[in-house]
Amino acid sequence: MKIKHQELEIPIENPFENCKLERKKYALILTEIVNTYADGFVLAINNEWGTGKTTFVKMWQKHLETQEFSTVYFNAWENDFDSNPLVAIMSELQTLSNSDNKAIFKSVVEKGAVLVKNVVPALAKSLLKKYVVDIDDIAIDTIENTTKGATEILEEEIKEYTKKKKTIIEFREELEKFVLKSANEKPLIFIIDELDRCRPTYAVEVLEQLKHFFSVSGIVFVLSIDKNHLASAVRGFYGSEHINTDEYLRRFIDLEYSIPKPSEKLYIQYLFDYYNFNDFFKSPARNHPELENDSENLLKMAELLFMKSNATLRQQEKIFGLTRLILKTFHPDNYTISHLLFFLTYLKVMQKDLFNRIELYEFSLQELSDMFTGFVPSGTKSSYSLNLIYIEAMLIHFYNKGLENDVKVNRLFKTDNENKLVTDIKSKLDVKNNYDISLASCLADIPSKRYGRMGLNYLLEKINLTTPLATI
Repeated sequence: MKIKHQELEIPIENPFENCKLERKKYALILTEIVNTYADGFVLAINNEWGTGKTTFVKMWQKHLETQEFSTVYFNAWENDFDSNPLVAIMSELQTLSNSDNKAIFKSVVEKGAVLVKNVVPALAKSLLKKYVVDIDDIAIDTIENTTKGATEILEEEIKEYTKKKKTIIEFREELEKFVLKSANEKPLIFIIDELDRCRPTYAVEVLEQLKHFFSVSGIVFVLSIDKNHLASAVRGFYGSEHINTDEYLRRFIDLEYSIPKPSEKLYIQYLFDYYNFNDFFKSPARNHPELENDSENLLKMAELLFMKSNATLRQQEKIFGLTRLILKTFHPDNYTISHLLFFLTYLKVMQKDLFNRIELYEFSLQELSDMFTGFVPSGTKSSYSLNLIYIEAMLIHFYNKGLENDVKVNRLFKTDNENKLVTDIKSKLDVKNNYDISLASCLADIPSKRYGRMGLNYLLEKINLTTPLATI
């Protein structure tokens, strides 16, 4: 059984064969774009962390290679231990060196050797003046320390800088010759991944060096980034919250593309199959009518929650992986209350504060009802086919069972003037008239079920993995 989602295998002949998110169509569009604008530009694939960018760009890279593109994949985060990204980028380009272009690459290296000493900080103060709203708000010491001493560089290296400017031109000329010789009449696709996870200094220097040294005809740079996190790195580098990061990043990025979010239902089914949930749910020992819908109920609850919350793919993986481990604490013939189990597991990962309040029994019954219905999108009856008001009632009933020894807790029911049992808890699902039954009728029905004797700790202890794994 798997607990962690592993990297997908990417077959060379059909790189998107194992893609369950139907993303090949976006790779084909991007391939047309980079082929059309072969003179070179910078493309940013901008999506949040945890949305599968790395897997996508690795699949796309292999697809490009099947189309006879020369490609380079550079994980910036794995290389930011080095002080100068020029060395790392040149090392990646060296992978394209062969007998035909070896002499040209050697010339590129010779020119690059002059540039290894950092010249970018000399530009930092002028950049601050352009992009910071009020430079007077920033301590001069912060500027000077961040830029490694702008004054010192200006005084001691101005002559050397003039020479380096000439070398930059020569370096780019040689680099363009090398790319032309290496790229089979198609642009070289240089993918830079995980730049937004790097140290701020390294991330900014990668951007600056791409612009000043590597912006030549024939290279398409692809930045796989979360733009918001990269903006934080820029602010961290300059030591200012006032810098206009959108304008700053616009200097480097020519085209921005976001991979559309996949269908929640498609990815949920993939995770359900990947973690082999039916090994448990469909085991012969669970051959009982009351348990036969558990797998379907879990899938429907997952779809409801992920549709409402916009959880990232990585977060969805974590929740499914944890839920599958939790199921190992159940014997096959146990009640899992799978929809409620998944809801509570979701809270533990995504809304830890709410989960803690449930554990500590800090909610009133009405607050608990309101909390649950806050996760229910409108119109869910037809969309999800879950009896959500009954699940709400189960949550309230189990929670109340855990409170029965507390004399301060209001009981679920009281007797009205006609000697009938009524409840003061008002469900928002009742108000929406989405269900044919009421919360009160569900609360009255649950005690007659065999699982009605359970308290919420039955599920909480398993979710917290404080009970032994079941032996089968």
